[in-house]
Amino acid sequence: MDKVQESLEQWCSAKNIQFKSAEAGEAYKRRARRVADVIQLKVPDRVPIVPSFGMFPALDNGFTVEEVMFDYDKAHKAWTKTVIDFEPDLFLNSSYAFSGHVLEALDYKPLRLPGRGISPNHVYQFVEGEYATEDFYDAFMADPFDYVLRTHMPRVCGALEPLSLLRPGYEMFGYYISIIRNLIPLGRPEVVSAIEAALKAGQEALKWAKGIGIETQGIMSMGFPSMSGGNSAAPFDVIGDWFRGTRGIMLDMYRHPDKLIQAMERLVPILVRMGADQSQRDGNPIVGLMLHKGPDGFMSLEQFKTFYWPTLRKVMVGLIDEGCVPMPLFEGNYTSRLEIIKDIPEKKAIYWFETVDIRQAKGVLDGIACFRGNVPVTLLYTGTTQQVKDYVKELIDVVGNGGGLMVDCGIWFDEAKHENVKAMVDFTKEYGVYR
Repeated sequence: MDKVQESLEQWCSAKNIQFKSAEAGEAYKRRARRVADVIQLKVPDRVPIVPSFGMFPALDNGFTVEEVMFDYDKAHKAWTKTVIDFEPDLFLNSSYAFSGHVLEALDYKPLRLPGRGISPNHVYQFVEGEYATEDFYDAFMADPFDYVLRTHMPRVCGALEPLSLLRPGYEMFGYYISIIRNLIPLGRPEVVSAIEAALKAGQEALKWAKGIGIETQGIMSMGFPSMSGGNSAAPFDVIGDWFRGTRGIMLDMYRHPDKLIQAMERLVPILVRMGADQSQRDGNPIVGLMLHKGPDGFMSLEQFKTFYWPTLRKVMVGLIDEGCVPMPLFEGNYTSRLEIIKDIPEKKAIYWFETVDIRQAKGVLDGIACFRGNVPVTLLYTGTTQQVKDYVKELIDVVGNGGGLMVDCGIWFDEAKHENVKAMVDFTKEYGVYR
């Protein structure tokens, strides 16, 4: 038995979970086994239904997105009720509703919050920005963590801007002589103010995290396994999303290709460790990777082969070597990339698609990876219940043949019709039974 199988078996055993009843414990193990089987491309009792609710629990239960981001009790109430109402095979807790108090305390610039410039009913919006200039690569390669602390965080968090006055990390290697010199910036009023803001945000983040923990344990105690134990990312997206921005990294593929590749290679072990550590702490082998900049329409197939896939594959293989199950969400259309992305260890990953030709995907990935998603979000928003059922039937008939399918929307859904989500869930449970 390899490390991934061991991790899945341990997850299915449900040790250290206090269930509300024996029936809840059996339901948990049944759901976890169903998911573990499809990950390993075995035929389960039925197709798992794993809806990626997004902000749907808030809106479906009469709350605004603003409310659940600033009132944690409302978030816990909404997400718990949604799990009880739909009884999915995997659930995602209300951590999707980030703490608005923390983000405001930091004056965090890359997100626009609901009720603060956008509708209180709409999910937070990412603010694209080039937060790092072209000299990013040399500074990042020299010391990634020092760059994040003294350069990146002061640029994206207005309250932490004075942290740029701190001394470089490498100056700490000066024995006792350097101690006083390096502490001097901590006495400056503006740095003290930044530290106080960080402490305030930290206290609020701890309050938020404790609530999430209580909510998660409560839902698991009712018999529902958690959808993800950790998070990681594609190195290209880390640089493109958080540092250079879309325009910057597009230009870097032409102007600084070697430096871009070197920086991505530097990120590989960091991203493996991040996802694996979170997974091991939570006791859940599934590690999500939200992929943003690799689909058709963003870069050519050759650019994907050169800049995107090699380091993403290394991250996923590294996670597998640690006993984790990588679950990349391929946002956008990935039909043209299927022959490339099939090059991973077999039966150890979940491939979550927003848009892909399901017949081509079944032909290329059969025997390689578990398939998740591809139910169009537009169908859940504007379609009829019969259209939803028809699509799920086709998905099960084509991709679910022989196992290896989880039914879900192609991406988080927020403003979906209640009856359409219910149709997706109920029809999967009724029709997706293997005989």
